[in-house]
Amino acid sequence: MIPQPRLIGMLLILLIPFVVGIWIPLVTTIGQISLVTLLVLLVIDLSLSPAFHRIKVERQVSEAMSVGVPNPVRLNIQNRNPITVKLSLHDEPPEPSTLEGLPVTVVLRSQRETSVTYHATPARRGKNTFGRLFLRMESRFGFWLLFEERAIQQPVDIFPDIQTVRQVELLARQNRLAEAGVRMSRFLGRGSEFERLREYRRGDEYRGIDWKATARRRELISREYTVEKNQNLLFLLDCGRGMCNEVDNISHFDRALNSLILLSYVALRQGDSVGVLAFSNRLEKSVRFMRGKASLQKMVRQTYELQPRYESSDYALMAEQLRKRYRKRSLVILLTYAMDEVHLESISRQLRQIRSPHLILTAFLMNEPLQARYEVVPETNIEAFQVAAAGEMIATQSKQLLRLRQSGLLVLESLPTHLSSRLINEYLDIKARHLL
Repeated sequence: MIPQPRLIGMLLILLIPFVVGIWIPLVTTIGQISLVTLLVLLVIDLSLSPAFHRIKVERQVSEAMSVGVPNPVRLNIQNRNPITVKLSLHDEPPEPSTLEGLPVTVVLRSQRETSVTYHATPARRGKNTFGRLFLRMESRFGFWLLFEERAIQQPVDIFPDIQTVRQVELLARQNRLAEAGVRMSRFLGRGSEFERLREYRRGDEYRGIDWKATARRRELISREYTVEKNQNLLFLLDCGRGMCNEVDNISHFDRALNSLILLSYVALRQGDSVGVLAFSNRLEKSVRFMRGKASLQKMVRQTYELQPRYESSDYALMAEQLRKRYRKRSLVILLTYAMDEVHLESISRQLRQIRSPHLILTAFLMNEPLQARYEVVPETNIEAFQVAAAGEMIATQSKQLLRLRQSGLLVLESLPTHLSSRLINEYLDIKARHLL
């Protein structure tokens, strides 16, 4: 309970009679009467003020939240007081999180209820908890600011960005995957087994046009083929120090894990099997190959608690575990961050040893701040040196990646924010070209 400026102002005014009463005693008596009157008003104010126990607040939030994206949280408020209430609310989301739409103030008449929605963006995956709920309102006459804190503990599981999977699924149903950066035209119509004839769509290859059917129907008709299914896709997920770097408060590891989940959805939808081998300086997680659309939830639940560690990644351990656990030919995708030339050499040495019988695709998350520094137009000598140093580092990495490509490995470089769409398109291209 905190006194409001209105009460403080009245108390200051009441000091005047007591000061003047030093010279005029009668004025002191007036001040005393006024003070007693104010005290009575304060008691009446508190007695007539709305009671917190007559205000019901309920938090509604999904038990499964997505990391790095806004998640809606709904607060249902019911006023059982006999008077109108002006109520301010604040919530304690899972830490660390950013909030949008709080604190919020509502004016609620007697015996009415309403709801407000705010958005919480968690920055860390795993099990977490919503904590306290903070309520604040003025007393009836506005003399006091009243507070209450409610411990409404609510456990939640924070998963990788499953909201994006739902959006992609919706776009897929509506044939609008291009809006998510996925070029399905590279995938459809380039398989080995004929499936059907259909109307020509923008982006179809001209060699896929069936000219005889086109002549009969007097409109462009394309041949569509099915692409091989029942193939294996294995993710090697780097959980080492380099993946702890952050861009826009989201770690490279979370970007990689989000991309893993999204590409898993695409692969499972196409009939392939998906597995995961997560490692740092130790084996973090091994997920056996799973097949079927229902397997995506299992994949999410088995990987959502993974966290990067501030340890150097052991790529020899990665290669050893791969040879031991996954012997059938697979498309192996290594998700990692290229730190320096020594790091790249360590990766390439191990990848060359495991490329048989597998098809290896290494997806490197680019150093976004370094790339941004390189693209800056220098205005001072110091900035010129910084741009030159950034350019030299990028050139060194590019040479090492070129050697990887020349050794027969597939290499993909991507900014963290573009990783998902780049990976999906690369996967579809590999399938369409029958490389696996």
